[in-house]
Order: sequence, then structure tokens, then C-alpha cells
Amino acid sequence: MLAEASRFPFSGLEVTKRIDHITYYTPIQDSAGIITPAPLHFMQTHASEIPDLDPKEHRLTIHGMVERPLSFTLDELKRLPSVSRIHFVECHGNGSPARHSDHEKKGSGVPIQFVHGMTSCSEWTGVLLSVLLKEAGVKKEASWLVYEGGDPGKYTYTLPLAKAMDDVMVAYAQNGEPVRPAQGHPLRMLVPGWEGPFSVKWLKHIKVVDQPYITWNEAMNHSIPRPDLGGKSRWHHFQMAPKSVITRPSSGHTLSGPGFYEITGLAWSGYGTVRRVEISIDGGKTWKDARLQAPILRMAHTRFNFDWNWDGQETLIQSRCTDDQGETQLSVAELYKNWGYTDYKSQDKTRAIHFNAIQPWRIAKDGSVYDAMFD
Repeated sequence: MLAEASRFPFSGLEVTKRIDHITYYTPIQDSAGIITPAPLHFMQTHASEIPDLDPKEHRLTIHGMVERPLSFTLDELKRLPSVSRIHFVECHGNGSPARHSDHEKKGSGVPIQFVHGMTSCSEWTGVLLSVLLKEAGVKKEASWLVYEGGDPGKYTYTLPLAKAMDDVMVAYAQNGEPVRPAQGHPLRMLVPGWEGPFSVKWLKHIKVVDQPYITWNEAMNHSIPRPDLGGKSRWHHFQMAPKSVITRPSSGHTLSGPGFYEITGLAWSGYGTVRRVEISIDGGKTWKDARLQAPILRMAHTRFNFDWNWDGQETLIQSRCTDDQGETQLSVAELYKNWGYTDYKSQDKTRAIHFNAIQPWRIAKDGSVYDAMFD
């Protein structure tokens, strides 16, 4: 159903397709505010096609360690108490070093969306998962969920019960309309603040269990060895750490000449609320506070702005975010040091997940902007 993207030929949405993957990249370089229009929302699926599910026939089953196994139609879910909340969703591979290497060469001006465009923010409407689980009667021995989508590969993930009973939602609407096919129509899981793979699309089955079931994507596709773990991999990755990125000017833009420019971008944190964004226009030597634009919401994108007069000289601009837990975004060198690497530049072609390093953009004298992450 790639035709969905083609209905918006001037939107700037970019699509890549492989036999085992489809990816939609959000054009964050052209975004305004914090809400991503539904047709521009990023998407990844581990299959070569998007399922076309009949909402009248689709059912969500809850079974396993429950007193009353249940099966819901879409209409039955819509009869239950609903909530609407604004949250971001981010692929855990967003901004990975391999993306910088694959899409960027000095001076190439490839748009930021190919590097950081796998995050979007929407207003989601649906039923809290806790409501459904309480109706089913979770047994006291239960501690995890394993759940499955209705896509061709039956994408499956696991979730701690504590998170499921907190703020997780079974969403049937996005930005005031039914969830679109590429976003999981008719139902998707929405796990606020946690990496995108938890928010399974085309949600079909939820099984309540007493241990984590290490599914294929968790054990193989989404686990990467690191030196600080003794060459092993973490089985589970949860919250997305605080992150910010200047979206304008960014790679793919060209400044027309010296003078006034507004620097703007997005910040977010899976731990809570963005409290501060700082801007450096001299390669990190000095930092000044940006303005945070309302609304500032938990586990949602936050828009920031900063007034800047460019003198026409080559420079490096970057942003860093601090959240309400006191966590601050690190430089790429600091992040890799924490991960056990002594030479971060040697990792410029590697794949990493939960990569939230500060993103520097180099502005040349001719006004061209390019990615300087591994300069």
C-alpha cells in the first residue's frame, strides 16, 4: 500500500522499500510546531507490504494468564472509556551512525530526514491497555505481555506488565482520524516514551505471561554487542534518552547570505518532559538557552527556537537537551566513551541503537549545510 504516500506528492515524505523492510521518513526539516500530519508520520515495517485489514473483521484477543480471555471488535473497543494524548514515536535506530555514513558526504546536502526522520509526534486516541487487562482479570503470577501484529511477518514484542498497566494505549485514531494503514489500521499499541518497536502496529493478539519471551526481533535484529557489556548485548531497551536536533538550518539547506536566521528544532525525552534546550553557534565552546515553545508535554516533541545573526563565516551549530530527570544529551565522544569505545570516529559506519548524541551541522562560507557528526 505504498500508494498511500503517493497521494501526497508534494509532502516531502520519502520512502525506501526492501524485500524485508519498508520505511517512511518524516520531512522534519520542513516541520512546524510539534504535531506530525498523519500522512507524513514515519513508519517502519519488517515486511515487503503493508497489510490491508478489514476493520469489521479485525479482532483483538487477550489471553494467557487471565481469568477471562477476551476478544474485542473495533466497535466494542470504541464503546469503552477513551483517552487522547500527544506522544512521540521514535525508531530505536533513528540517527544511527550508519545512517550518517550511508546518506551523508561532506557538502552533499542530503536532507536531515534520512538521518533523523524516523521520529514523529501525534495525538493518539484509544483505550488504556490497563482497562482491557483489568477487564480480563490478570492473574497475580503474571509479569509480562507478549503481543503480535497482523502483518505478514506477525511482528511480535514483549512488554513488562508494570508499563502496560501504567500509560500504554491501544490506539484506533491519530490526529483526529482513524489510524491509517501504514500506521497500524485498525489498531496499534502505543507505548509512550519507549523505543518504537514496542508500539506494534496492526495489533491482533496480547498474551499475558510470567516471563519475558525473547522474540526474534528482540534477540536478533534489535540487539547489538557493545564493549561496555563485555561484548554482549542487552536483551531489553526501554526509554528513549533525551535528544534534540536542529531541523532548520540543517543538512540539505543553504543559507542565502549573512544576516538574521531563526534556528529551530525539536527536542524530546522518553523519561519525561523537556526542561531546557541549549544552542551553540561556535562548535560547543559556548552555549545559550533556546526558547521552548508551548505546549511542553511529557514524552512528546517540544519545539525550540533561537535568534541568530550569521556573520558569513564557517561555523558549527548544535543543540543539547536536558529533561526533567536531569538527564542531558551527550556529545558523540562522551556517548561512545560511556559505551566503552576509545575512538568514536572508528564507529562512523556502524549500526547503533538508542543513539542520542548531539548533532552538529557545519555551515560553510557559501551557506551550504552538512552533517558534521564524525568530522
